[in-house]
Amino acid sequence: MNQVPPPISELTLAATPNAVGWARRHTVDILQRWRFPDEGIEVARLLVSELVTNAIQHARPVVPFDTASIASAGPGTIVLRLWPTDRGIVLSVSDRDPRPPTPRAGDDSATGGRGLLLTEAMANRWGYCPTQLHKGKIVWAEVPSRTSVVPSQPGSGSQENTPLLIGRVLMGLCASSSP
Repeated sequence: MNQVPPPISELTLAATPNAVGWARRHTVDILQRWRFPDEGIEVARLLVSELVTNAIQHARPVVPFDTASIASAGPGTIVLRLWPTDRGIVLSVSDRDPRPPTPRAGDDSATGGRGLLLTEAMANRWGYCPTQLHKGKIVWAEVPSRTSVVPSQPGSGSQENTPLLIGRVLMGLCASSSP
């Protein structure tokens, strides 16, 4: 029997560090079921890691600073959504922080702060919008369904990196580092 993919996959997670692993596993499982290309799955897995990590850091509702309100706020939740489009897959992660995402240029010794820069480099496009039901935002990124290699300048012979090309490189690196 031929199954049509559902129009959207949604996963609500507590905004705790283990949510990143659950979000990655869910993304891989859903994209494999939807028969998304392997190199695209690798790109999506990395982007979901970045978007969920950022959302966890910003998932608590913005409240005045006092110990009682922070304790009662709890860890908060984030919502991961995946849906297929004609061009690929859109990944979105919502949190309760209404502030827009801001790409940072981290210094070379920084251990973080590069998530949105990676997203910008690996997604076809990305963006954010405010949520409608509560204060917060949705950050989204689109992973293409196929590689489209475009010459960077007519007649130059050089080619622009696409997200799926980066996915192929990631898969190659993972395969070469396996025992």
